[in-house]
Amino acid sequence: MALELSKIDKLLELAKSGDRRSLSRLITEIADSEKTPKFHSDSIWTLGVTGPPGSGKSTLIGRLAKQWVDTGESVAILALDPSSPISGGSFLADRIRMEGSDMGDKVFVRSIASGNTPGGISPRIWPMCHALSLCGWSRIVVETVGTGQSEFRIAALADRLLLVDGPDRGDIIQAEKAGILELADVIAVNKSDLPGAALSAQSIRTSLNLSDDDSREVILVSALEGVGIEKLISAIESCETQSGRNEMIMREVLISEWDSLLVSHPEIDEIITKLCDSSITIDEAIKLLRTSIPNGR
Repeated sequence: MALELSKIDKLLELAKSGDRRSLSRLITEIADSEKTPKFHSDSIWTLGVTGPPGSGKSTLIGRLAKQWVDTGESVAILALDPSSPISGGSFLADRIRMEGSDMGDKVFVRSIASGNTPGGISPRIWPMCHALSLCGWSRIVVETVGTGQSEFRIAALADRLLLVDGPDRGDIIQAEKAGILELADVIAVNKSDLPGAALSAQSIRTSLNLSDDDSREVILVSALEGVGIEKLISAIESCETQSGRNEMIMREVLISEWDSLLVSHPEIDEIITKLCDSSITIDEAIKLLRTSIPNGR
């Protein structure tokens, strides 16, 4: 364990000097390490981007990255990629859709397999973000899978949250039902060149106006045509870090670590097999895990 952490510290120092290969290896080591590395950057700036699949998140992030680079920022993007629950494989191809990811040394894009982590966000994402900040990346973007619990986890771990949706109002209504809309700092309706986009944006504004003190912006953008990007950047940059999220952050970090401990337990596959053949009950499985988890790592 000490040797593993020493290797991570050495890679961090090399990555700080601008060595991209070491930076890539550092992210891999953090993802694969048995124990979560402890990094802390006082100047960290993070943006979580979530929204339903097909809303154009990756293309929009590419546009945002280009705009930031043009103003002198350096952008690191962690794109969480869904893993198959059957094969465990991931496509890891978000960078293909990010038009801004070919801007040389000013942009770093890394696809991260969600693996079997419940909620789709590994507890390793947070130390990855701090490591990136320590290496000088001034804008760190985390794109979620966009389904399930991932929206809540990224809202807890990122300083600011961008919710992206398309012209179809159906998905954003589901977001309202799930409470995700309440967590977003900025809402972008993408594909503004398509019919229904303006109406969708107005419907969201109407929903927000039901609360007297809700001043969040709903911005029409087109990632494909580059429309509305400057206004969206301005809205994101003007977001104030929500210090009131501390309790939620600690809750989600604790749950995420607990989930990671559970799914990496050396007896988990054996216990699941016993559950499948009905040789033990769920209650018995939980009891087995509870008594053996202290030795599970």
